[in-house]
Order: sequence, then structure tokens, then C-alpha cells
Amino acid sequence: MGRPLSCSAAALAAALLTALAPLPAAADPLEPGGTGPDYPRGGEGPEGSEIAFTFQDERISESSGIAPSLRHEGVWWTHNDSGDHPTQVFAVDSEGRTLATVTLDLQRRDWEAIAVAPGPDGEPAVYVGDIGDNFGGSWSEVRVYRFPEPGTLTDLVIAPDVLTFAYADGGRDAESMLVDPRDGRIHVVSKEFAGGLYSAPEELDPQGVNTLERVDSAPLFATDAAFSADGTRYAIRTYWGVTVYDSSDGVPGRSIGSFDLPESEQGESIAFTPDSTALMAGTEGTAAPVWRVPLAEHLRPGSAAEEPAEEPGGESAEESPEEREEATEESGGAAPFVLAGALVAALLIGGIVLLARKG
Repeated sequence: MGRPLSCSAAALAAALLTALAPLPAAADPLEPGGTGPDYPRGGEGPEGSEIAFTFQDERISESSGIAPSLRHEGVWWTHNDSGDHPTQVFAVDSEGRTLATVTLDLQRRDWEAIAVAPGPDGEPAVYVGDIGDNFGGSWSEVRVYRFPEPGTLTDLVIAPDVLTFAYADGGRDAESMLVDPRDGRIHVVSKEFAGGLYSAPEELDPQGVNTLERVDSAPLFATDAAFSADGTRYAIRTYWGVTVYDSSDGVPGRSIGSFDLPESEQGESIAFTPDSTALMAGTEGTAAPVWRVPLAEHLRPGSAAEEPAEEPGGESAEESPEEREEATEESGGAAPFVLAGALVAALLIGGIVLLARKG
């Protein structure tokens, strides 16, 4: 969870949205934050979105990540954010009831993400990302904790493996971690205006510091990320929406669709359902809801991403030279407005950051 904005910063944020309001027509619909061809905006999410369950345990008040169990059908793992919470991970059922609590025998700093994927021995393991940094990248190293997923759901105290990481290009705040189920490789998404997707080495040094290398850009202010069960899709969410990527050929993947998520108090978590036909989207707060958000067919694993529309003759439609020239002139005419909007955005973001740090 990021530090809450002051009233002045919140006002600047509102001003930023207002300043950028005239520009949606120029945005690529498949870029992070765009509406995309899949679903309309409106704060309710895609058609068929519904609350799957609410957390019934009062101890779960800042759920910041969610991941499906690989050993227990219908079970989800979650954890609290930073703050005065015990170092606990919770297993909940499909009704949101806590089935077991796993206490990690260590000190926490800023837990932000969770994933369940095969560990080095091929058996299911739970990964907890202690990767947040509310001070804007002041910590030189971050950690990921890994422990075997329990075969029996009962309260436990565990001393996990501690994996240490450092960014190749300097410290970053991050709330998103995803573990590729195909090879166990860890990836982290920074939470920034110009966010980045970072990949850990294929082989980790369990005793040393592992370097996270930037491999791609990412949506601004990402709050969580997750792989599908087969690893051929991954999703990165923000407070407002989610972008789905085709990672059939590895990471980084190709953006294939973006859409809004149901409106929530503070959207934090995302996960694919075990069958990868929907996303589970959570938020912070006591008795917080977790939404089930259906995925369009082409966003699901095993489905081909949408291709350019074809003419009746079977060939892809192409613009004529006259159409391309007209489009170029139109985009050139819009360029000053786009640049002006970008300048306003940069100034306002700078103001927000300064006010947030003073708060």
C-alpha cells in the first residue's frame, strides 16, 4: 500500500485526470490503461463480474495479494500489507472463511504480493513478496520469502527461504510479483509513473543478492500481477484496470487487451482463476470483497489473440496512400495538444510526489 495522499495531493490528482480528459481518442486501445476492444468503462467491470466472496476474518484488513492454491481446490492465499500486522499468510475458502494461518518466523517490512508456483523441487510453493518501498526506492535490496505449500491446512509457524534481490538500475517501489509456473522465474513490476517489468536470473543464488533486470515497460502505478496456470498469459493491474499479455513465447509478453475493473476502495490484488477463464480482483479493508471478473475469449490461454480485420476477399485491409497522408496530417495537428497534455501531466505528477513525501 502506498502512503495516503494529502488533500492537496488528491486535488492535484483530480486535476491531472481532468487535464488528460480530452485525450482518450488519441490513446492506443491496447495500451495499459486504455479501454481496449473488450469491455466498456463504467466502474462495474466486464459483464458478468460479481463478488465471489468477502474476507470474513477481521485480521485480514489490508489484503494486498491473492493467489490460488495448487494443492487445495477452492482455496486462496492472501496476506496483509505493511503496518502492525503479524507476519502471517492466510488460507481462505471460496466463502472467504479462514481455514489456516501460516506465520513466517521473520521480520516484515512491506509485504505486497503473493504467488503459488512450483518450487525448485517441482512441488507447490508459496512466494511472498516483501518488495514494497513507501519511500520511493530508498531500500537497496528487497526480499521474497518462499515456503512449501502445506499439504494439510492447519496453523503453522515456518522459517521460509529468504531470497534477496536488487534492481540493476537502482531502488524501486513495487507491489507486483509474478512467478512463471513453467520455470519458476520471478518477475517484479515497479509502481511508478513510468513503471517497468523486471526479471530475476533464471538460476537464483539462495545466499547472495540476485539482480533484477528491466526487460519491458509496464502500466503506471501497478499494484499487482499474476500468471495464468499455464504461463501463457499474465496480467498487470493498477488501481483502476488491468492489462493482459500473451506470454506464449516468454517474458516480456505482448499486450492483447486492457479493461476497467470493478470499482473498489483501493484495488490491490489480482489473480487468474485456476481454469484461467476469469480474474480475481481484491481490495483492502475489513470484510473486503474479492471480485470474479470474466475474461473475453481471446484473452484466455489457448485462444489466439485478435488479428487485424480482413476484407471480404480474405486479405487484410490496408490504407491507401491518401488515407495514410490524411491520418498523418490529423495526428500532426493533434501533436501540440498531446505534448501540452504530457507537460501538464508531468508537472502535476511532480507536485503529487512532493506533497505525498511531505505528508
